[in-house]
Order: sequence, then C-alpha cells, then structure tokens
Amino acid sequence: MKSYVKVYGPPLLKAIKALEKVAIGMPEVCIWNTVIAYSPLSIRYDVYDDVQAYFAEFGEVPEKRCSTIISKSGESLGEYDFFFEWFKKPTMDELNNLIDKVDEALEPLGVMYTLTTK
Repeated sequence: MKSYVKVYGPPLLKAIKALEKVAIGMPEVCIWNTVIAYSPLSIRYDVYDDVQAYFAEFGEVPEKRCSTIISKSGESLGEYDFFFEWFKKPTMDELNNLIDKVDEALEPLGVMYTLTTK
C-alpha cells in the first residue's frame, strides 16, 4: 500500500527534501520520488554508500535503514511527486500520524498538497 503525495506550488525540491526527512524517522515506510527517479544512481539505491550519500544532509542514517528506505517497486509515481510505501497495511492512526508529519514538514514552505493512499 502506498500513500502518494502531490505537491502544488514551488518550492518542489524543498518539499521533496522535507518529505524525505519525514520518511527517515518512519521505519514503517520506504519512499520514492521524482528526484530519485531521475537520478543517474537510481538503479543503485540498494547500495549503503549511495543511500548514505544521498541522505547526507540529514545526518547519519543507520545502516539497516539505508537498506529499507528506498522502495524496490520503482517508478510508479504517475501524476504524483512522492510516495510513502508501507511495509504492512497502515492503521488509521498511522495514516493520521503521517498526515500530521507531512503537514508539519510542508507548512513552513507554504505549499499545498494532496495525500492519496491506495
């Protein structure tokens, strides 16, 4: 199951980075986004050093998290900019927690977004 995010308005790259930061603290999800999809290294994001380098601005990412944070299902973004892929079907509390974290991360940027879980 995935929770897809569509961001409306600039700054899109800052919004994606904010969503990535949210994901690092949520071990129950992995992610995919337009930046990763178009990166020349996107086929190698199961390599610890590459993942560590990509997320370097957020500090040290634990090795175990490096092996789980990037989705293995690939470029299924469609019209969306980002997705959180759940390792198990999320509860309503987990979905509400995600919404709260996304609200908190994106509010300072002044962007609007939609979140669709399917």
